[in-house]
Amino acid sequence: MSFRKNNVDNLSIFDSFNTLTPRNQRIVSRSWAKDFAEIVFPCINEERFSVLYSSGKNSRPNTPINFIIGALILKEFTGLSDDQLVESICCDVRFQYALHSTSCEDQPVSDRTFSRFRERLNNYDSEHNTDLLKEEMDELNEKFRDFLKIHTNLKRMDSFMIAANVKNMTRLELVYTVVANCIKLLNKTDESLIPDDMKHYLKDDDYNKVIYYAKDEQLNDRLGASFADALRLKALMNDDRFVETNEYRLLIRLINEQSKPGEDGNPELKDKKEIKPTSLQNPSDPDATYRKKYGDNTGYVGNVAEVVEEETKRSLICDADCQQNTYADTQFAEDYIENKVNDDEETMINDAGFESEKNRKKAKDKNINLVSTDLKSKVPDQAIADFKTEDGVVTECPKGYAPIRSTRSKNGHIRSTFDKNKCENCPLKDKCKAKIHKKTATVVLSETTISRAKIAR
Repeated sequence: MSFRKNNVDNLSIFDSFNTLTPRNQRIVSRSWAKDFAEIVFPCINEERFSVLYSSGKNSRPNTPINFIIGALILKEFTGLSDDQLVESICCDVRFQYALHSTSCEDQPVSDRTFSRFRERLNNYDSEHNTDLLKEEMDELNEKFRDFLKIHTNLKRMDSFMIAANVKNMTRLELVYTVVANCIKLLNKTDESLIPDDMKHYLKDDDYNKVIYYAKDEQLNDRLGASFADALRLKALMNDDRFVETNEYRLLIRLINEQSKPGEDGNPELKDKKEIKPTSLQNPSDPDATYRKKYGDNTGYVGNVAEVVEEETKRSLICDADCQQNTYADTQFAEDYIENKVNDDEETMINDAGFESEKNRKKAKDKNINLVSTDLKSKVPDQAIADFKTEDGVVTECPKGYAPIRSTRSKNGHIRSTFDKNKCENCPLKDKCKAKIHKKTATVVLSETTISRAKIAR
């Protein structure tokens, strides 16, 4: 792997704002280039990315990795597109100073530099399940915190829906498109395999005839016909030329997700209510899933944690993740807690969607204080927070009385029996919802209820 060495010239001109929009002129201060060149750029670990390039002496030198990573950081910092970034690097001395390339006769960047680098990252991630850029940004995070003078362990977390940039397909459109893609593949490979009654899929106007020119009462018949074609194609394409293609894989996935064994043992279409949200939504984006949250959404969910400086009102993203949109908020919180490597105490603020008793226990072990806001459903009375528990049962009530006995059921409910005389005249009996019997009183709670009462307090 070859890394080009660049000398940094001592420049004192940082007033060339002609390549930035007025909005970005306000964002970028006079000193950002000098700060970036001296603080951030030297900390970029080039060796992390050596696995993406050839180690041969006769291979073509690549664009310096610290230059590429630094440029991508500046891109986000200034809100530029790739094209604007390339233009700024070539024409703006501040970008060149920040990236240590002022001594280069020609800037080591082209209109394909960043797209090719992203392609290498994506291919490596697919093969090794390792996001090199995320690892690098996690390591640089501490430097950024010093750069922005954010010295706190107060963090907040939230998730957001990311819509896939694909068409929302009806069930008929989905089945038809998957079948049509397979027919087109057969046409390129061996057109003799295509049955005569399926050649209509190759016609330009066939999609509109099948999908849009059908009356409502014809839709089920056409869906059934398209699905029958899918079953026939499964048998036709079951050879070495096709089994590893994306078209065939999506065909098999479609059949498995959209059908179930019928009475005769052959596949038949499921009722639409039986189809899972994780099923194929559009063959153009096979990973996108369906979720009904703040409206219908096809795509993904992102989760961001940021560190916050209360005095300066500055914040910095310290962790980010993206998953299929069926991924639960509680799972994002669990992932974050498990990935915490240091023992430093921190406070994490999130909404009630991230809350669970399991996460609260794990957070305590990792020295994280979870603070949940916007509690949904009915919040228990705060007096419940004073019940003491140990090993899953109640050991003491809010008034300090120990139960005669306390047992835990399989579904997590704790049934505690108290002396009737101590509960009958207790001012908290209505808040505890104690049931008075002839000789005893019983209170039924769960650890989750007690935990929510403590959170509310």
